[in-house]
Amino acid sequence: MNPTLLLLIFIFYIFVLFLAAYLTSRKANNESYFLSNRKAPWYLVAYGMIGTSLTGVTFISVPGFVGETGFTYLMVVIGYILGYIVIAFVLLPIYYKNNVTSIYEYLKNRFNIQAQKSGSWLFLISRSLGASLRMFIVIVILQTFVLSNFGISFWLSTIIFLLIIHGYTLVGGVKTIVWTDTIQTTFMIASLILTIYFIAQFMNTNVNGLLDNVFNSSYFYIIDNNPASKNFWIKLLISGMFITISMTGLDQEMMQKNLSISTLKNSQKNMMVFSIILAIVDFIFLILGGSLYLYADYVNIGALQTSDYLFPTVSFYYMNQIVGIIFFIGLIAASFSGTDAALTALTTSITIDLLDLPQKIKSNKKLKQYRMLIQWGVSLGMFILIMIFYTANNKAILDTLFTIAGYTYGPLLGLFAFGILTKANIDGGSIWQVILFSPLCSFAIMKILKTNFQFYVGWEVLVVNALITFILLWMIKEQRDSQFELAHL
Repeated sequence: MNPTLLLLIFIFYIFVLFLAAYLTSRKANNESYFLSNRKAPWYLVAYGMIGTSLTGVTFISVPGFVGETGFTYLMVVIGYILGYIVIAFVLLPIYYKNNVTSIYEYLKNRFNIQAQKSGSWLFLISRSLGASLRMFIVIVILQTFVLSNFGISFWLSTIIFLLIIHGYTLVGGVKTIVWTDTIQTTFMIASLILTIYFIAQFMNTNVNGLLDNVFNSSYFYIIDNNPASKNFWIKLLISGMFITISMTGLDQEMMQKNLSISTLKNSQKNMMVFSIILAIVDFIFLILGGSLYLYADYVNIGALQTSDYLFPTVSFYYMNQIVGIIFFIGLIAASFSGTDAALTALTTSITIDLLDLPQKIKSNKKLKQYRMLIQWGVSLGMFILIMIFYTANNKAILDTLFTIAGYTYGPLLGLFAFGILTKANIDGGSIWQVILFSPLCSFAIMKILKTNFQFYVGWEVLVVNALITFILLWMIKEQRDSQFELAHL
C-alpha cells in the first residue's frame, strides 16, 4: 500500500470536511452550535447518527467479533431496537416538554441543581474516557499501517487529529456536525459494501455466492444458550436494550442531535428510522466479519491476524490498492464522526450544566468566546487521556476502561428512572453518596457471582448498577419520609 497516496487522500478528505464546515457555519451563533437553531432536517440527523454510533472501534472490532462469537451480536442489535423505542416514546417527550438544551437540565427541573451536576459529571467521565479511547485505538491502527512510514510520532499524530476535529466543529458545532456526519456515514457504509464486493471477487465468486458461504459457515450462529456465558442470548438482549437507553437516551452527545430537530414528532421519526438503518448496518458489519474470516482461511493468513487487526491487515496486505483506500477512508470517517460529536457534547455539558454560562453571561459574543475556550480545554483533556492510554498500552487496562462505562452510565440510568417512575425528591448530597456507593456494590456482586458461582456478568453490569442506584434512592426517600413523620408526632 502506497503511504504517500493514503496521505494525499487524507488531505483531500480533510479539505472536504472543512469546506462543509465553512458552508454550514456561516452566520452561526451559540444556538447553532448547541442545537443547530432547532432546524436540523430529521432525515439527515437520522442518517448522520449512524456514523456517531458506529465509531472507529466498531468499524474494526465488530467484524473481529465474528471469529469468537459468530453472529451473537445480533441479539444485542435487537436489544438496541427495543431501547430506541423507549427513547422515542418515553425520554424524548420529557426532553421536549422541558425544552432543554442539555438533557441533564431535566434532572435540575425534577430534583435540584446538584442532580443536574451529578448527571453531567457522570456523562463527562464516561464520554471523555470513551471518546479518547476510541480515538486512541484508531490512531494506533493508522500509526501502525500509515503514519509511521513518514516518521510521524504518535503524539504528533494525536495532535493533528484533534486539531482537525477541533477546527471544523469550533464555530458551527451541531449545525456543522449534522452535515459532516452525513458525508462520513456515506463513506463508511460505502466502504463496507465495496469491501464485501471485492472479497467476493478475490474468492472467485459473486456477492450472492459469498453470502451463501458466510451463512453456511461455522461462523454463522446467533443464539448462545449457556446461561453462564457472557454471550447468553438473554443477557445480550437485555444489555443491548439498556446500553441504548443509557448510552444514547441519557447521553448528551447522542441526544443533542435529536433535540436540534424542530418538533417532537419529527424527532421520534428520526429515532425510529435511525434504529432500522443502524440494525441493517450492524448486520452488514457482521457479514463483513464472516467474509473476512473466510477470506483469511482462503489465503491462509493464520490465527495471528485475527480480531481488531484482521480488517486492516487484509485490506492493506492481502488485496489490491483500491481495497486499502476504501478501508482507509471508511476508518477515518468512522473515527471523525464519533469524536466530533463527543467534543461538541462535552463542551455543551460543561458550558450549560457545570458552569451555567448562558444564565450568567448575557452577551452572545462573550458566551461564544467562553464556549470556544472550553472546547480548547476539552481537546487538551482528550489529548492527555489518549497519551495516558498510549503509555499504559495493554489489553487488561483497555478492557477495564471499556467496563467503566457500565459503572458510570448505570447510576445515571438509575437516577433518571427514579425521576421518571416516582414522585419522590432527594437532596443533592444524598444523590452524590448513592452515585459513588452503587458502583462499589455492583462490583462486589459481580466478583461474588464470578468467584462462588462461576457466573460471569458482562455488559449487564450497567443494569445491576441502575437497580442498585434506584433501590438506594428509594431507601433514602423512605427514610427521610419516616423522619419527617416522627418529627411531627
